[in-house]
Amino acid sequence: MSKVRTRFAPSPTGYMHIGNLRTALYAYLIAKKDDGDFILRIEDTDQGRLVTGAVDIIYETLKQCGLKHDEGPDVGGDYGSYVQSERMKSGIYSKYAHELVQKGKAHYCFCKQEDVQAITGDTENLGANIYVDPCKNLTKEEIQAKLDQNEPYVIRLTVDPNGTTSFDDEIYGTITVDNSTLDEMVLLKSDGFPTYNFANVIDDHLMNITDVVRGNEYLSSTPKYNLLYDAFGWDKPRYIHCPPVMKDEHQKLSKRNGDASFQDLVAKGYLPAAVLNYIALLGWSPSEDKEIYSLEELAKAFDVKHIGKVGAIFDIEKLKWMNGVYLRNMADEEYAELVKPYIEEVTSLDYKLIAKVIKDRVSILSEIKDMISFLNKVDEYEPSIYENKKAKTNSDVAKESLISAKEALQDLNDWNNDAIFTTLANKATEKGIKNIKLMYPMQVALSGRTVAPGGATAIAEILGKEETINRINNALEKLG
Repeated sequence: MSKVRTRFAPSPTGYMHIGNLRTALYAYLIAKKDDGDFILRIEDTDQGRLVTGAVDIIYETLKQCGLKHDEGPDVGGDYGSYVQSERMKSGIYSKYAHELVQKGKAHYCFCKQEDVQAITGDTENLGANIYVDPCKNLTKEEIQAKLDQNEPYVIRLTVDPNGTTSFDDEIYGTITVDNSTLDEMVLLKSDGFPTYNFANVIDDHLMNITDVVRGNEYLSSTPKYNLLYDAFGWDKPRYIHCPPVMKDEHQKLSKRNGDASFQDLVAKGYLPAAVLNYIALLGWSPSEDKEIYSLEELAKAFDVKHIGKVGAIFDIEKLKWMNGVYLRNMADEEYAELVKPYIEEVTSLDYKLIAKVIKDRVSILSEIKDMISFLNKVDEYEPSIYENKKAKTNSDVAKESLISAKEALQDLNDWNNDAIFTTLANKATEKGIKNIKLMYPMQVALSGRTVAPGGATAIAEILGKEETINRINNALEKLG
């Protein structure tokens, strides 16, 4: 059995979409499950759609996610060997296109683009209608005459309309189509650039790709790919066509519709590892009852047989939950360093204390700023905020509680959470009331909120004694 070799072959046309990242992940997992090779190839033959900086985004995304490629630009070989626009400078695609012409498997087409587009809706025959190319009926003499006159041309695949073409897919099974439904796609464009479809097949063969992972939108193109493999007499790869990632039951997830890219999610405070874990489960069901996986665990557990045929809906709330699990599972010191920049946007108070208090409450890092903004300034509030059925408090009761809390705390020198709690609890016992009747008003006084991370004593420790007493005094002034 030959060594498994998969590839991720993105076009540098913008941000890394969730569907593209999932394709990269599945290709990586298939390779690593069998100690195979994962190759990165940049497919940039569509020069009109290239976006400056997009290649760097691809590199950075794979790096952030830990999807290290064994071969590709800047790794395991010459840069140009894995970038199609560089590869074409050697004439490799033109060579193979003309070889097919010599074999009678492809032909020159001299038709004007506007004529093709009028029929198909697309100059590369990707529209709704199949273009019946009259040029394949030209004689050798007619073809040579046009070439001698330097008439612009493309090279098209020649398809015998008779019979059928079949292929096997690991997810969708055997698929058979009538050849009469296959268009004679362009292989080499008039500017000398290969089309995506043609360069894709050539490079997959030359790079010994054994398993091709891609979206199921390519199912309709695969018969034409196989005609190319057959024309050259090459072995075909194993196909894994994945269902789409859906926004809802009817729409695919799409950046055009304003849906988040990987970069957007990271910018909002999602961890790359959590995003990767989540998208692995979009369409793939593990054999065990488990949802949290490291990349290494995914490589061991992954099985293409468990990829479904139906598109999976991207649930941002589920991702948010999973991201929270990842954050809570971090070691305290690692977590504190991660959230430090977010905390320091708000306050210069002890970030380690704050990190400890918010750790179990944060699901995405972007929540931190609003969660702790009261540390900088108490939120405005009305006296009615002190009304709490559970604590059995109102503004009058709160005033008494705050006076008692201030009395208890102003002589406390050992200022830490445990000591503050013990002091207040003893005061509550002395007053013959439950702790909450003292703690809730103090929490409101310190934060201006009915709910605040850590509660009254944790907030007091973070603020320090002087600021805690100041805020209690300010609250008492508001209460009159």
